[in-house]
Amino acid sequence: MYLLLLGVISCQNNRNAKPSGKGAKKPNIQAVETSHHGPEDDPNSRPAGAAELGKDTNAGGRGNTQQSASTSKPSDEMKLYFLKNTLVTCNDGTAAGFYIKEFKGSRRWLIFLEGEYLNLCTKTCDSRYKTVPRLMSSTDWPQTRKGSGILSAQIDENPHWYNANIVFIPYCSSDVWSGNKAASKPKQGKETEYTFMGSVIIREVIKDLATKGLKQAKVVMLAGTSAGGTGVLLNIDKVSGLLEQLGVDAQVRGLVDSGWFLESKQQKSPDCPDSASCTPVDAIKKGLRLWNGVVPDKCKQQYKRGEEWQCFFGHKLYSHITAPLFVVQWLFDEEQLRLENIYMGGQSLSEQQWTYMQNLGKELKNSLKDVTAMFAPSCLSHTLITKSTWMEFQIKGTSVSRALQCWDRSLQEANKNSKSALKSCPFHLIDNCQWPQCNPTCPALIDQVTQQEMTLLQVLASMGLDLHMLGLDAGEDISAGMISSGG
Repeated sequence: MYLLLLGVISCQNNRNAKPSGKGAKKPNIQAVETSHHGPEDDPNSRPAGAAELGKDTNAGGRGNTQQSASTSKPSDEMKLYFLKNTLVTCNDGTAAGFYIKEFKGSRRWLIFLEGEYLNLCTKTCDSRYKTVPRLMSSTDWPQTRKGSGILSAQIDENPHWYNANIVFIPYCSSDVWSGNKAASKPKQGKETEYTFMGSVIIREVIKDLATKGLKQAKVVMLAGTSAGGTGVLLNIDKVSGLLEQLGVDAQVRGLVDSGWFLESKQQKSPDCPDSASCTPVDAIKKGLRLWNGVVPDKCKQQYKRGEEWQCFFGHKLYSHITAPLFVVQWLFDEEQLRLENIYMGGQSLSEQQWTYMQNLGKELKNSLKDVTAMFAPSCLSHTLITKSTWMEFQIKGTSVSRALQCWDRSLQEANKNSKSALKSCPFHLIDNCQWPQCNPTCPALIDQVTQQEMTLLQVLASMGLDLHMLGLDAGEDISAGMISSGG
């Protein structure tokens, strides 16, 4: 009996003992930025190996085999699903759909609207269909696609949103996500009558996601770049209302990247045949009729019939939006410049165009004066949040990823009716310096022929601007004296 009892005790001790080197470890997540998770952030939902990031894997030359297995990165691949409602389609009548990367256990959802600059398909749809068919048809969409920047599942690239359910909605409606028009007749031969159902596609995606766990969401962020960013402005409150109808008790917010445009100062013919020769206002006026475009009711009520186009511009629409918004906007947006026929590194540049460029930053700053949460660097570029290098760009030492994290925390505190202020956690960031590229973290300007980096003055000189007449020296860096003023 004594020997039997010793055997039972020995077996029990062996069962409870932890294998050497495989004990439970506390998370030690050391990315470029530290992520502080709130109650709805699912702190326990981490990809395999997340707890190991930041540890010295080669210390003493031990544990390399175990470490490499534990740090396997989660897949960035999003899978394609077509809408259940087959009547809601892309321009050419093919099925609309979405891509999704689910994160098991997460109650955070990031729903992203694709953009493709501010392409307005009015009378030029046939040409657009031939040159970029994926923007009008789902025929050649791949079964999976990868995300980068804020769409990445890698914690070092996306430290605050890597553990969200990420949804990517391809842009195939050519209507700045505002259309509500089905084709009135079926396709006949080579003739195609296009549909414009951008706003309806968003609605149907939300309804389909309800069966994939969206009903349990605590945070839903509708994000988009370029035309997709404008789509967020136009649809965020409708998405919030639809989620409420579906019984989703979630904080709904919007993230607008490079979709905050200004009306063009170019004088062009209102009878312009295509969007490239139209001002944005004239193109949108034409588009609204073609698309049967839908704008937010609160904004629409402020303008008389025929003036609904004004609701496409953020500085006129912002005050009518109820959901919290974060605006990301380069102060010298390349697409805004294109609307003024200014192509950096391309055709010649006149003194008048250079003057417009200088003033653009001031005008964009003024248009953003009432925005509560923003990240606005003084750089020449277009779109930011989906770049794999998105955390490299900073204002006063803070990246857009960190600013979004601070904004998240502020919304959580507001939801708790907390009066405690967030210290050293800014989410209203705009450059003080005035010149293009005066922020030292701006994306590099690249010579399209040699693929070499160029300074702003080298680009201007290559575009034929007389720098000497303007009192500029091509050999100096005009940004150097501006950095101390806030860049």
